Amino acid sequence: MSRSAAVLIAAIAALVIVGCSTDKGAEAPDEADRTPVGNVEMMNREENEAAPAEDADEAEENEAAEEPDDVKVVLETTKGEITVELWPDKAPNTVKNFLEYVDDGHYDGTIFHRVIPNFMVQGGGFTAEMEEKPTGDPIRNEADRNVRNEAGTLAMARTPDPHSATAQFFINLVDNRFLDRDQARDGWGYAVFGTVVDGMDVVNEIGGVRTGAAMDGRMQDVPVEPIVIRRARRAE
Repeated sequence: MSRSAAVLIAAIAALVIVGCSTDKGAEAPDEADRTPVGNVEMMNREENEAAPAEDADEAEENEAAEEPDDVKVVLETTKGEITVELWPDKAPNTVKNFLEYVDDGHYDGTIFHRVIPNFMVQGGGFTAEMEEKPTGDPIRNEADRNVRNEAGTLAMARTPDPHSATAQFFINLVDNRFLDRDQARDGWGYAVFGTVVDGMDVVNEIGGVRTGAAMDGRMQDVPVEPIVIRRARRAE
């Protein structure tokens, strides 16, 4: 069996999603190794607090600002630049949310804190000192059955609550169809909202770095040498 196939089987077998947390991650660290997860704070909220009210979701959809179809963001990392093209026509509120974090400078100084070969690289939530950055309110999951978690696509990380994504994102290193809405066990999947158009070689290099444990072993797959997003900006 190839390594890629083994990773995929392990991913499908992960029935419980746990966050990168000093609490929940400590309970079942082995169950978190093949699923993109969101921020620590969301794992500690009650279910009825973690998900936005339905009326609020509808209002958010109506208020979503229209972005040009070709909006791009550049991630200036310590491994090189990654340019992603966002898809506001497929996930308007997700793109709006991501751009707000970009424009606010949230991603500047954060790291890729979870790197799993033949799966994905995840970032946008922690500093190089492994301090979690505060975020805004969670957004509604815009996963679409016709938008796939293919190699090079950009998607939102989250907790077990489908509508808990805030700032953390991941880039798929391979086709991860089990994360798509039509194959997800929870019926929702992970919302894809863009793709890498330049710098996939950088992404793949990040995907191959040496990793280990952090936070007294409560977080796994953390690059031994921090890979920092020095700056995230809209492409000129």
